[in-house]
Amino acid sequence: MDRTFSIVKPDGVKKNLIGEVIGRFERQGLTISALKMLHLTKKEAEGFYAVHKARPFYDSLTTFMSEGPIVAMLITGNKAIEKVRELMGATNFKDAAPGTIRADFASDIEHNIVHGSDSPESAEFEISYFFSALEQF
Repeated sequence: MDRTFSIVKPDGVKKNLIGEVIGRFERQGLTISALKMLHLTKKEAEGFYAVHKARPFYDSLTTFMSEGPIVAMLITGNKAIEKVRELMGATNFKDAAPGTIRADFASDIEHNIVHGSDSPESAEFEISYFFSALEQF
């Protein structure tokens, strides 16, 4: 069983899309194996996105991710990373395929509703950043 990680970002929570996002994942045969809502501090967001520290969008991204609550999810299933990324759509919602989460709900490239791991390595880092071993099923 493959594992991946996803976040409903503050804009998705604010737009009441938590259930919609989870439903789209579940309807594709994925399982939400761990779930929590939390409000990141700026420092916690910086730690999570440390891989992007040198990028010009790092400060605005970490500020945005600490503006309101998020929903963190450990997702399991066959080809979980691939399926989640397909359901999310391209990072830039203008390039996202019709019917994807970002095409349907995003308002700009940063406020794009969801985050998803892009590799098994990033998934394991992201899962362990948010969930202890006791919380992982």
